[in-house]
Order: sequence, then C-alpha cells, then structure tokens
Amino acid sequence: MIDLNDKGYYYNRELSWLEFNSRVLEEAADKTNPIFERFKFLAITASNMDEYFMVRVAGLKQQIFSGSTKKDPAGMTPAEQVKAISEKVHDIVHRQYSCLNRLLIPKLESYDIKILGADELNREQREYIKTYFNTTLFPILTPLAIDNSRPLPLLANKSLNLIVEIKGEENTFAVVQIPNVVPRIVKLPSESGSVRAILLEDIIKTYIDKLFNGNQVLSAYCFRITRDADLEIDEEESRDLLAEIENSIKQRKWGAPVRLEVDKHICEDSFKFLEKQLDIKEGDVYRINGPLDLTVFFGMPALSDAPQLSDEPMPPVPVPEFKDRDIYEAIREKDILVHHPYQSFDPVVNFVETSARDDNVLAIKQTLYRVSGNSPIISALIEAAENGKQVTVLVELKARFDEENNINWAKKLEKAGCHVIYGLVGLKTHCKLCLVVRREEEGIIRYCHLGTGNYNDKTAKLYTDMGIFTCSEAMASDISALFNCLTGYSKAAEWNKIAAAPTDLREMFIKNIGHEEKNALEGKPAKITAKMNSLVDKGIIKALYKASMAGVKIELIVRGICCLKTGIPGVSENITVRSIVGRFLEHSRIYYFENNGNPRIYLASADWMNRNLDRRVEVAFPVDSPELRKKVLDILDITLRDNVKARIQQPDGSYKHIDKRGKEVLQSQNEFYRIACEEYKKFKEDKNDEIFIPIKKMDN
Repeated sequence: MIDLNDKGYYYNRELSWLEFNSRVLEEAADKTNPIFERFKFLAITASNMDEYFMVRVAGLKQQIFSGSTKKDPAGMTPAEQVKAISEKVHDIVHRQYSCLNRLLIPKLESYDIKILGADELNREQREYIKTYFNTTLFPILTPLAIDNSRPLPLLANKSLNLIVEIKGEENTFAVVQIPNVVPRIVKLPSESGSVRAILLEDIIKTYIDKLFNGNQVLSAYCFRITRDADLEIDEEESRDLLAEIENSIKQRKWGAPVRLEVDKHICEDSFKFLEKQLDIKEGDVYRINGPLDLTVFFGMPALSDAPQLSDEPMPPVPVPEFKDRDIYEAIREKDILVHHPYQSFDPVVNFVETSARDDNVLAIKQTLYRVSGNSPIISALIEAAENGKQVTVLVELKARFDEENNINWAKKLEKAGCHVIYGLVGLKTHCKLCLVVRREEEGIIRYCHLGTGNYNDKTAKLYTDMGIFTCSEAMASDISALFNCLTGYSKAAEWNKIAAAPTDLREMFIKNIGHEEKNALEGKPAKITAKMNSLVDKGIIKALYKASMAGVKIELIVRGICCLKTGIPGVSENITVRSIVGRFLEHSRIYYFENNGNPRIYLASADWMNRNLDRRVEVAFPVDSPELRKKVLDILDITLRDNVKARIQQPDGSYKHIDKRGKEVLQSQNEFYRIACEEYKKFKEDKNDEIFIPIKKMDN
C-alpha cells in the first residue's frame, strides 16, 4: 500500500531552492544572453544567496540552537539540512566563480572591456587612482585597530571589509570597511573605444599604507560577513507593532554570523584571527576565487551603453481597453485583464490617481505589501485623503526587508489623513486589492482591481504578473467584506466569488483537486494546470499525488521551490513540473481545473505554500469572463510550450532543458511581448491612428 507520508516522496525545501538558484546561474553561463545580462544573472544568484543565508539558514541554525530535531517532510533534521546546504552551496560558489573567471571575463574582454588589477594599470591610470584615493576615498575611510582595549568592531551585515595585518613585536590586526557610498566599479581613463575599470577594494589595498602611517602593513584581504536577519517579533505582547518592528530592524544589522566569505588567498594568520573573533565553523566559511559579493556586477551597464551588451528594450505596451478612454467607463463595459510587464502598469497607477481627483469618488481602500521607493500610488492615496476622500490603506509592516520602507510610507499616509491599518496579529496581509467607491447617476458603484503582484511600479516592469479590473457587484461585495474583516471586527463572510486565506483558500484548492480526482475515477475529463512561484505545502502535494494516481493529468509551472517529486512509479507519473527562468521574474499565480469540460480558473496572490495558505491573508479570484478565460488559457498554453527558457524536473530533483530538435522554437516571454504589441497595433489600425510602438518579430 502506498504511504503518501513517505519521506521519499518529498524534496527538502532548502535544497530545492538551491536547485532554483542553480537554474539562475545557468542563465549567467548561457552564451545566447548578452554579456551584461549574464553578469546580471550572476549578481542575482549572489543576491538570492544573501537572503537565503540571512533567513533560511539562520532559521535552521536557530532551530539547532534550541535543540530541535524535528524532521521536515523529506525526513531531514535541521542539523542534517545545514550540513547538506553547506555542501551544496560550496559547489554552487565554485560554479559561480568558474562562470565568472572562465566564461564572463574572457567574453567581456572580447568587447575590449577589462576590469584591471592594480598591477595591470598604465601610468595614467595609476595617477588617476592615486588622485581618486587621496581626494575621495581617504577622507571617507576609517581604519579600526583591534587590540586588548579595542575589540573587533561589530561589522554590519553584508558589508565588505579588509582584514589588515600590521607588523610589530606581535603582529596586530585592523579592519577597514570598503565604503558603499561610492561606486565599487571605478571607471579608468582608457583609449578611445576601449573600457577599463578597477574595483574599489583594489584601489584601497594599493594605498593601504597611507591609513597606517608609520606602520608596516604585511597584508590586506577582503572578507564579508552574512548575519542572521530574520526578525523575531512578539506580536501578541507588543503594544505598538510599528515601534516593535522599528526596533527589530535596527538589530538586523548585528545578528549572529551565519556565513564568512574570505579571499581565497588570505594568509593563515589573518584567517585564524577572523575565525576566532567571529566564532564561526569551517562549514560556514567560503573561500572565494575572485571579488567578494558578486552583486557588484549589477553595476556593469554603467561601463558602456553599447546596445549589443544588454537585452533589447521591451517597453511595456499600452493597454488598448484604456487608451483614450474614461477609466470607469472602460471597466463598466467589461472586465479587463492586464498582463505585466508586457502591458503597461500605468492603468493601475491611473486607476488610483484618477480616483484621487474624481469628485464622485467617495472612498478608496487598498492593500500594500511592497511598493517602490518613490511610489506614485502612495502619492495618489495621500492626494485622495487631502481631497477629503475616505482613504483606508492596509500597509503590511512585516513584508520582509521592506519593513523600513513600509513604516516610512505608513507614517506619511497617516499624516495626510489616511486610515492606516498595520495588518493583523500573527498574519501577513499579502493579497493585492484596490477598491474604489464612486457615486454615479444610477447609485453607488464599486470598482475593483485584483492582482497577483505588488502595487510596485518599478518591479511591475521586471516581474510577470496579472490583474483584473472589474465592477462586478458580486466581486465588489466580496472585496468590501474582506476589507471589513481586515480593518474591523467582521467575521469572514460566505464569499460570492473569491476564496481567502487563512479561512477557506486551502479548502477551495483541496476541494477542486479532489473534484478532478473524482472525475478521473468516473472516466470524465480531468486536468489540473497550475502556475506559481513555489510548491511546498504537504497537504496540497498529497492531494496532487492522489489525483495523479486516479489518472488526472497535472501540469505544474513552478519557478522556484518544488517539494513534489515527479516520476514516482504509481504515484506521480501523471505529473510534470517545469520551471521558467528568463529575462523577467515569473511571479503570476494561475490555477486551472478542468471540471468536466466547464473549467474553473483562478488568479491568486498565493502560492501553494504553508505560509500562504495558513499564515497570510491571501485572495484567489475567479476569471469569469469568456474573453478573459480564453486569454488566460492562451497564456498557460504558451507557457507550457516554452522550449527555450523552460526546464523540466527530473526524478532525481534536477532540471533539464527541453530538447528543441525538430520543434518550433518558442520563448514564452518574448511571445507574450509580441502578442501585446500585435494587439495594440491592431487597436491602433482599427482607430486609424499612427502606430508609434515598434512592432517586430521577437527572436525566440
């Protein structure tokens, strides 16, 4: 008899995430990507890894410290996971720097762009860095001696530092922090047509003696500490959640070290000194064969604007339904689907801005999880409050690594007269909702925007997401009721359309999966297609296994973590899992259930993860309009036919590219942009307007 609790049926969450980061690293190695894009993907792997250590590894170490031996669904204790992670990450770091040193740097040099070491500079360049050090760096730098009276300073999380050994009767040590207030890639004088640069730390090492006048510097090597940055907030006991989070943010910089990165060539004395001072274990040490902190390569485009070095621009296309039309009139006419970043995020911003200024708008209610640093939506909400409208904003203060940003916005919104809610105790509010209440001739009409992604105009150009504008009374009634739950004491309602976590979203998904299982057993059409960021929840996975065993065809598109295993005989043979890693971050969530030929299609803010279903306020909303249902089905179909950026999960947990031989090449993200351009082109032709969007066949 098959036991669906068998640990062999589940991948470990943390190791699955590392597989995802390896797929990102593949994009850095992919020769078909422009060179600056390859450097960008390399930088992304490093940025991802920083957060992984600060949160996931730190959390496991906290569990070990507390004595926990609880096993995950894959049967691994926290200690076993940390050991496996260390082995896997050491391999990934080796591959990162192999990619940098063997592939990217030689390719960069083929464009006559070189990042030089101090010993490679010509006379003019040496004079340049000398002047730069004396005029710009020397006033900023602060050497910190370490001795009996001056212990190792508390170095900030992720800061890049030099450990400097000073000659004496007994050699002593000092630390110099590499400043982050000036660019780390410094462009140098060079011949016309060539580009030369040097890293900031190499300039500082060249003139390190000037910081220790009268002393002999024996060596200087880079090192970097990653600290535990997972906030621990006692929401039940906290009288002021905002103040509690503000205090916790201050502590994030100084959490316990969870990783030490050092220059591969560091001398033994300097390394032993750091190891002892930081009390760090060998498994948490990473000896780096190249520059520490690869996020420096996000800055590569500053070296050259040559078009062949970066991806061709793909400016978001206007949404035809809103072009030159009253936004409320357009929504009253029909539900409208927007597909970002191929279609512009402007209609979402305009929806809030127009409502802020419209005399007939009485109230605006909105949830905000992550917003941009200079958010036009925040500005519009402030303007709405100043114009006398009732403005209610739920700002999620616990959005990880955006807490400080959200606190600042919350204070500004409150100061402007908005009613600001900080979320619910024990839950993160992750749903993406905006409700506008407007007085019209026929009475009060409520307009809604529901999305799969954040109200962030910056990431809307980088993440794939979807949203629906509607004034459906049933949908609007649900959203109004949900806001009453979030802001007051209302109990969760019997929804007309939506499903919401943590009350009934899990139940809705399990019920629909079970319905497909029942249909398959009865010989009826049965199929599930689901697109999400991560699949972790054991209850959902067990339900999918049961459906697969009943004969349901299940196609999963999971960008990141996937704890479900494909290819288990008698269990998951009807399940495929693919991951798409490309130019844009796949972020939309789509859930399709065949329902015996009458499909149920949902868009959602939630992934199939425990946290989304049990510890967050999330919303899944149906796609009811036949026109929009066809659009969503086309999006799923194109995504499933991607054979360029898609990888298929193998039974051993690895992912492989699709064999394209004999097949038409299709890159889904390029195809979506082509479709958006063609739709807008047709719209302009129908209106006999001049077409100003460049339309061309995207290179798949």
